[in-house]
Formats: sequence, structure tokens, C-alpha cells
Amino acid sequence: MNKFLIAPSIIASDFTHLADEISACESAGADWLHVDVMDGHFVPAITVGPLFLAACKRATKLPTDVHLMISNPDQYLEAFAKAGANNITVHVETCPDLQQTIKKIKSLGCTAGITLNPATPASALDSALPLVDLVLVMSVNPGFSGQTFMPEMISKVEEIRNKLNALRSNAHLEVDGGMSAETLPLMKKAGANVFVAGSAVFGHPQGAGEGIKALRNVVARRER
Repeated sequence: MNKFLIAPSIIASDFTHLADEISACESAGADWLHVDVMDGHFVPAITVGPLFLAACKRATKLPTDVHLMISNPDQYLEAFAKAGANNITVHVETCPDLQQTIKKIKSLGCTAGITLNPATPASALDSALPLVDLVLVMSVNPGFSGQTFMPEMISKVEEIRNKLNALRSNAHLEVDGGMSAETLPLMKKAGANVFVAGSAVFGHPQGAGEGIKALRNVVARRER
């Protein structure tokens, strides 16, 4: 496994060429496939469900990183696990018993992630941090791709990285929202090691494969 991971957000791809888009990412060295699930309730948009995830799994060997931006995620954990999720990330805002939800995800054979909206303080995750395999920091408000990066989330990444280090946790620290050649280094420096990118990958003028390569080159640069 690479120390720094690139996870293209498949929601930003061209669904009429889904298998080709996934193949291009895989061939270019993507590490995970990120799948954003939105219900039109917790967030305004509606995206995909377990059937879409299952289709992605048939097209790739990449681990699938499923982000549930939905109300009552506990009701759907088993369906997404059966559809092939490798990691399932839930929002602290939607889980009345966050620790119990994490245990349920792990009992289904998946790794467990937690996340929070930009307006929610990092302290909301404290009780669950020792249990999780991944923490996702949203650097845009969840619900739509192509939004502008929120620089104030840099300090939240730093705060959570410090918390994970204090726990001696091996959990991944993932960021999603407005990732590009300009913003990725800021989050890398703050302590993130997994970078979700939609528009920067699938909106690249030379295609998704070149988008992945461009971000990989940025990740590989040493800080000066």
C-alpha cells in the first residue's frame, strides 16, 4: 500500500462509459474507488445505491470506499456490504449511537470510517476515534461535486491528525472536496494521507488516467 492514496470519486465520472472510466483510473494507479451515496434527505442530491456499487465491483479490483451521506445509515449497512463495499464511512450527524454503528460495519467484514460536515466540530468524533479505520474530513459542504475548497478545513485536518497521533492510531485520514494540484499539498502537509478527487480526475482534459497521474505527481513531491 502506498503511504499516500488517491481515491477517484466515481460520481464525477461519465456513467455512459463507467467501466472505461474505472479501468482508466485503475491502470493509472488509483488506490481506491470512492463512491458517494446521497439520499436527497441528509443532503440535497440523490446519487446511487447498492446496485451501482455492485456494478462498479464487477468492473474493478480496486477497494471500494463508500461514503454514506444518508439518513439512518444503519438500515443500509448490510446492503452495501453485500454489494461489495470494502470501507463504509458514516456521518456522526446521522448516527445516534456512533460506536454501535462502527461495530456493525466491522461485523459485516468492512473497515469503518467516520466523517462530519464542515460546520461540525472535530470533537464530535472523539468517542469513536479509537475504534475507526478511517476519518474523512469534508473540505466542502456535502451534496454536490465541483464545489470550491474551504481552506478553513486545513486546521480541522491538523486537529484530527494530532488526535490520531495521540491515540497512536493507524487510521487513515482522508479528505474530500475541491482536491486539485493546488489544494492537495495543503491537506497533505496538514496530515491527510488519502485524497478523494472528482473533477480533478474525471474533468481532466486528457481523461481520467491523466488526472490520476497528475495528482500522483503532486503527492510525490517533497515539501520544500
